[in-house]
Amino acid sequence: MAFRKILITVDDDPLAAHAAEVGIALARSLNADVALIHAIDPSLIYSPEAGSVADDIAQHAQQEGARVVADFRARLPAGTSVLQFVRQGRPGQEIVKAAREWPADLIVIGSHGRRGLSRAVLGSVAEEVMRHSPCPVLVVRRA
Repeated sequence: MAFRKILITVDDDPLAAHAAEVGIALARSLNADVALIHAIDPSLIYSPEAGSVADDIAQHAQQEGARVVADFRARLPAGTSVLQFVRQGRPGQEIVKAAREWPADLIVIGSHGRRGLSRAVLGSVAEEVMRHSPCPVLVVRRA
C-alpha cells in the first residue's frame, strides 16, 4: 500500500506537536500530500446557559484552531501540497470524516497512552479514530 495522502492531527499539546513532526517527516520521505486537521470539541466551549457568550467562545476557538493549523503548515517545506481542516464536533468523528472525504491513505495521531480511570474520564480520541478509520492509523506515543 502506498501512502500518498497523509492526514495529520494537530493541536496545542506537545504530544500532538511530536506526532505532527513524525507525520511531516514521513510525508516528506514518501513525497506524500498532507492535510492537517484540528477538531474543536463543542462540549468544551458551549453550554446552553451561556447564550451569545458561547458563540463568542466558539468563534474564538475556531480562530485559535486556524492559528494552530497555520503554525504547523509553516513547518512544512515550501511547495508541499497541504489541505487544512478546522472542524467543530467530536474530535474522533471529525478526524474520521475528514479522512473519508479527502480521502486519506494514512492518519497520524498522538496518544498519551492513558489507562484506567483517567482514560475512562478523558476518553481516547486515538482509539476512536483507530476503530472507525477508513485507512491505517499511525499512533505516535510520547517521545
